[in-house]
Amino acid sequence: MKQITGGVCAAQGFKAAGVHCGIRKNQTKRDLALIVSDCPASAAAVYTTNLVKGAPLLVTKEHLADGKAQAILCNSGNANTCNADGPQIAKEMCQLAADQLGIVPEDVAVASTGVIGQPLNLAPIAAGMAPLAADLGYDNSLHAAMAIMTTDTIAKEAAVEFTLGGKTCHLGGIAKGSGMIHPNMATMLVFLTTDAAISSELLHKALSTDVQSTFNMVSVDGDTSTNDMVVILANGLAGNAPVTEENEEFAVFMKALNTVTMQLCRMLAGDGEGATRLLECRVQGAPDLATARTVAKAVICSSLVKAAMFGADANWGRVLCAIGYSGAAVDVQKVDVAFASAAGRIEVCKDGAGIPFSEEYAKEILLKDEIEIQVNLHMGEAESTAWGCDLTYDYVKINGDYRT
Repeated sequence: MKQITGGVCAAQGFKAAGVHCGIRKNQTKRDLALIVSDCPASAAAVYTTNLVKGAPLLVTKEHLADGKAQAILCNSGNANTCNADGPQIAKEMCQLAADQLGIVPEDVAVASTGVIGQPLNLAPIAAGMAPLAADLGYDNSLHAAMAIMTTDTIAKEAAVEFTLGGKTCHLGGIAKGSGMIHPNMATMLVFLTTDAAISSELLHKALSTDVQSTFNMVSVDGDTSTNDMVVILANGLAGNAPVTEENEEFAVFMKALNTVTMQLCRMLAGDGEGATRLLECRVQGAPDLATARTVAKAVICSSLVKAAMFGADANWGRVLCAIGYSGAAVDVQKVDVAFASAAGRIEVCKDGAGIPFSEEYAKEILLKDEIEIQVNLHMGEAESTAWGCDLTYDYVKINGDYRT
């Protein structure tokens, strides 16, 4: 298995496009994206757990009920959420794409991201469909990645090449998400494509299993969005024998999926709104996986820990505090804490108590762009990792005038 370029176009038979159609006022920002498979594909998706769900999620869930799809249409700048005509607008978006592509609207997944509670005008989308179709290309993943961005500062793409049944396969994806990112949901917006042949049932199992250790372990601000979802299409053009049972081939596919989603997770966390540092909390020595995940999430979600990391302050007490209120059954008198980065590693807490350490060296470590918070519970063999970012002044500035 090797990492490659290409994003959602890395897999055979997938084209992508992204244009500015006029939903967003800034004409330099693309706001309409399209991903299309050359043939119908197996499809699966997972969705936000927020009770307030965007209309596109409801329509996509309905369209993917048969486990098949051929295209994904997504706009940015407006979430199409909490609008009386939201479901109708989402369905009409699918019809517009279907008419342009010569497919049925039920084979289109639809997504929207942006401001909640503002009516979505269909006119610019309708006017933008022809230019969007004209922009479709087998190497155009970046255009689509840019078109789904909101407060993101970078486009997010990842892809891998792997082998199934002697056939070379590819899996790639794009993602958006900078704020309103918190565990216990599906994810932000993530679109994945693969040319591997796999049943829709196993595709859904692979995806729903993977998100538990990847996207559900990312937190930027503690807010679970209304429009989060991840969709994956598998068109089978690699020519491998279809994966229909949980065997070695399925395990290889799972590894490929996890490699891509893990990369996208790190990009999402590192590009959190106003973020200056990517935070990674690695928990080891847990009695079980559930405990490891609970502790890792608690640490990465702590506003006080995030603020300390912004200030490069080795305030390990905040880490221990987060572990203490996490609800996990841990023995705090066994907990070790250390901070690490490209500048080195420093232990700051052992057996639940502070130990002497150099504040100067700790600050040097915490001033790097990527920080690892290492926690050892000394209660077992289970481990888990969560990702997040620091909490900065800019986060408040961005969200203080988001609608304006």
